[in-house]
Amino acid sequence: MTSALNAKYSFDTFVVGSANRLAVTAGHTVAESPGAAYNPLFVYSGSGLGKTHLLMAIGHAAKKASPLLNIEYLTLDEYVEAFHASVAAGQGDTFRRRFQSVDVLLVDDVQFLTNRKEMQSELLRLTEALQVAGHQIVLTSDRPPPEIADLDERLISRLSGGLVVDIGPPDYETRVAILRRKADERGARFAPGVLETVAQAEAGNVRELMGALNRLVAFQAVNDTTINAETAKQILGLASGAPGATPGDGGARAAAGGADEFGDFLADVTVTVGKAVEAWRARVGEAVLRWEGEGYRTQRLEALLERDAPGSVDKAVVAFTKDVERLKELEAEVAELDPQAAGDSVFRDPERVAEAEEVAAKVRDGAAPPPGPSAAFPLAAYAVGPSNQVAVSAARAVLEKPGKKYNPLVLVGKSGLGKTHLLNAIGLELARGRRAVVACLSTQAFIDELIAAIDGNRVDWWRARYRRATALLLDDIHLIAGKERTQEELFNLFNLLQDKERQLVFTAPAPPNTLTGLEERIVTRLEGGLVAELKEPDREVKRVVLERLLTQQHVTPEPAVVDYLADRPADSVRALVGVVQRVIAAAAAQDGPLNAGLAREVLEGQAPREARRSSGFRTSGLVVSSLGGIKSREKMVWEWADVSERVIEEFR
Repeated sequence: MTSALNAKYSFDTFVVGSANRLAVTAGHTVAESPGAAYNPLFVYSGSGLGKTHLLMAIGHAAKKASPLLNIEYLTLDEYVEAFHASVAAGQGDTFRRRFQSVDVLLVDDVQFLTNRKEMQSELLRLTEALQVAGHQIVLTSDRPPPEIADLDERLISRLSGGLVVDIGPPDYETRVAILRRKADERGARFAPGVLETVAQAEAGNVRELMGALNRLVAFQAVNDTTINAETAKQILGLASGAPGATPGDGGARAAAGGADEFGDFLADVTVTVGKAVEAWRARVGEAVLRWEGEGYRTQRLEALLERDAPGSVDKAVVAFTKDVERLKELEAEVAELDPQAAGDSVFRDPERVAEAEEVAAKVRDGAAPPPGPSAAFPLAAYAVGPSNQVAVSAARAVLEKPGKKYNPLVLVGKSGLGKTHLLNAIGLELARGRRAVVACLSTQAFIDELIAAIDGNRVDWWRARYRRATALLLDDIHLIAGKERTQEELFNLFNLLQDKERQLVFTAPAPPNTLTGLEERIVTRLEGGLVAELKEPDREVKRVVLERLLTQQHVTPEPAVVDYLADRPADSVRALVGVVQRVIAAAAAQDGPLNAGLAREVLEGQAPREARRSSGFRTSGLVVSSLGGIKSREKMVWEWADVSERVIEEFR
């Protein structure tokens, strides 16, 4: 089974340097002669340094060298889920036979064996069985076997018995080579010295390098000009002159099947049996062996063998195969919605297709979609200007090629700059797609849902709800800080959706690598896409927002008012909204027009004053003060906005 291998992850696309040369050499050796050397091969490294790429490259190379090999790749979590689903369906032995028949088994992220005693025992048995049979097993982790917490000593010994090799951070030359290759793949062209500047930055892994490259590509696309090395330093926040995929859901894949694990064996059996018995018995016998080996009940076919001369054997086998394929489709669909329901034995009996249809229909009816984007934030209503142009351009690029251009897209900026609006606007546009299921919600709501699922023993249902999403958009991702279970669930969901090229968008108050409380594996994945910053609103953005707000309030101001308000400092759109509301309220209180003078009085501390009353009496325009002096109202200045600006002083 090689359906889970990402075609992009091969040795041809793997950049080799001093930090990974030993691991790559061992990978080539294993792929050329599975089971003969380095068995098991255990590769460990920090997040984002190429473990998954190397693992899949081994699978591709082994398949290319020996096309008949049965190869399977999966993460440890997928292995665990497939095991539990099989046990729940009473198919535990079938599950074990399935993996023991694999020629090359590739297991990713085995560090999650911590506190899983049952799965440690299961993996120990599987490793022993594969080694005895001469089959290859390759595993990856973020640490060597002895450092995996609470790991069985027997399993540590078994995993360390082959070759344990690490991958370190890429050196400068390797970073340059990686950047050049990725830039060529993207069709991006940079001035001399730009990629070298990026390589000098302190990037702990390849994902961070890709994040920096994405920022340059996005900036260059927005400005339609070729940037130079100095500009690149400014974009990446470097001091001038400073030196320097994961696979899809295991349950669904187990349900979908798709690989003929017995095909090679059956081809030989057919030849032998065909010489000794009638041809039709050979065909039926082959079908029985095939489908029984995959865990399906075959009474219908076995009944044919008991007859002397059945009618149309081919038609019967075709009909049986059609029923099995339908069961696979239904089980795969149900596994996406509710993994626990996918273990129902009805999906393994071709005589019960109608019942399987009913079970699938019930699951569909009960599978509520995840929360979607708010219709209150359309993209057309988003004010665009120089301060947010890069972020908006990145959003449009995401909408053109969801899951392929910038994945993930991380929108960063302080509160009130429009991150939530843009996030929901992206979600609304993505939701227009055919059969789109867009999950768009606050991170706090995401956390609360998980807690409720844990409390109600419905975690599998909760996972399935989000795994069927065609896009995941989370607002305020920094709120997962310190929440270990949420980070683990998000990590697995992130890998699954990204591997399926489903779009991921997040918002945060600051770049991911500056947030505290986030695990490194989360940070590196966020940095591996494009981090786009939203800055304080510029004059262009403020004018659009002002005109829209005033129109919504049915206020027709003098043109000078909009100019005045747009020129005033405002550190966020939210602050600008507050300013407009104050000015409108003041105009309503005076029952007068909204003009620049009133706006200045309200915002600059010059509130309108009541008319001054004189203690004297008036005669024909003249006022006699209490001191006996005579003054004319038409020729005197009675009130001054500021004492420092007074030119004529009132005579007393």
